[in-house]
Amino acid sequence: MANVIDITGLPPERVVFTPSPLAELGAALHALSEPGHHPGLHGWVTATNAALKTDLADRLCEADILWRSSRSDILLPARPGATLAEDLDELDKIGDERFVAAAFEITCSPRYTRPTPSPLVDAGERARIREMAAARGPRQAAFTDRMLTDPDGLRVWLRRLFEDCEEAFFGDIWRRVGIQLAADARHKTELLRRKGLAETLSATSRALWLEDTQDRSGTGSGSGSGSGSTRIVLDKLAQGRTTAFADPADPGVTFLPTSFGWPHLVFAHAQGWRPVLQYPVASPELPAPAALELVQQRLEALGHPMRMQLCRTLSRGPHSTGELAEAFGITSPEVSRHIATLKKAGLIQTRRRGRYVLHQLDLQVVARLGSDFLEGVLR
Repeated sequence: MANVIDITGLPPERVVFTPSPLAELGAALHALSEPGHHPGLHGWVTATNAALKTDLADRLCEADILWRSSRSDILLPARPGATLAEDLDELDKIGDERFVAAAFEITCSPRYTRPTPSPLVDAGERARIREMAAARGPRQAAFTDRMLTDPDGLRVWLRRLFEDCEEAFFGDIWRRVGIQLAADARHKTELLRRKGLAETLSATSRALWLEDTQDRSGTGSGSGSGSGSTRIVLDKLAQGRTTAFADPADPGVTFLPTSFGWPHLVFAHAQGWRPVLQYPVASPELPAPAALELVQQRLEALGHPMRMQLCRTLSRGPHSTGELAEAFGITSPEVSRHIATLKKAGLIQTRRRGRYVLHQLDLQVVARLGSDFLEGVLR
C-alpha cells in the first residue's frame, strides 16, 4: 500500500523544502500527548509536561484531538511563514467551513481518496465527528461541540492556545531547532537543483521514491513531458492519491522538515489543497529488544494484512470496535476476532471509558519487537 502524488508536468522549482513553525509546534504537541510514539524524546517530554502551568496543560488536553491520534491538516501549512504568528495569520484567512473540515481531518482510515464534507454543512459528517470525539473523552467531546457550534470563537481560542505555547516552551524550541530545520531545507533544495528529485527523495526518507515512466534515462528530473507519468510514492500503511495540481492557483508539493517527527511521515492531501509532507530529520535510538521467545507468537499474530492495518490505526490512539469496523468496512465481530488475536499476543491494551471499550497498540511492546515494524506502523 502507498500514498501517491502525481507530479506529471510540474516544474522542479515547484517542489519546495521549507521549515514551518506551526508544523513543528504540531509535531511537538503530538510528542507531548503521545510519548510512546517517540522513545527518543522521553526526557524532553517529561521535563516539558512537568513545567506546564495547570491552565495551559488543561487547555492542551481539551484540544488534543487535533494532534494526538493523527495530525490535523490545519497544522501543516503549504506556504509556511518565518514565524508562528505568520503561520497563524494565514490560518485565519481560511473560511469557517474549510477550516473546520481541515481541523477534523484526523481519522486514521485507509480510505483517504473519499472527499470529506465540512461538518458545518453535512449532518452525517457532524454526527461522525461527534461520535469520534465522544469516544476520546468528555473534554474532547466538549471541544468538538464548541468547534461545531461556535467556530469563530473557537478559532480565537485556538490561536491564543498556540501563542501561549510559544511563550511557555515553543519559542525557545524554535530558536534552537529552527536553524537546524532551515539548514536541512537548504540542503535538500540544493540537492534537488544539482541531483534531481529522485536522489532528493531518497535522501529525505527511505520511505519515499520517484516513479517516472517518462524518464528512461534514470535521471528522475520530474519535469514531465510526453507520455507517461511522474509520481512521488510514500510507503505507508494507507492508500491516498492526489496531484501536485490539486490547488490550481498554487501547484506544487511542500516538504516540511521536523526535529520532533520521527518515526512519522505525515502526509496532508485534502481536496483543493497543495500536498504537504512532513519528514523527520533524525532517527533516535530505540530501546533494546526483549527476549526472542515471544517474537514468533507476535509475528504470527501480525501475519494477517487486516491486523497490520488495525495496528496502524491503533498505534495512533485508542479506538472502539465500532469505529474500527466503520473505518475498514468490516463487521464488528470480524474486528473483535482480530483484536482478540492481537491481545493474546500482548500487542494490544484495552480499557473502558464510559460506554466505550477502547483498544490501543502497546508501543513499548512493539518497540521491543522491532524498529522496522514500529516505524512502519507509525510512519
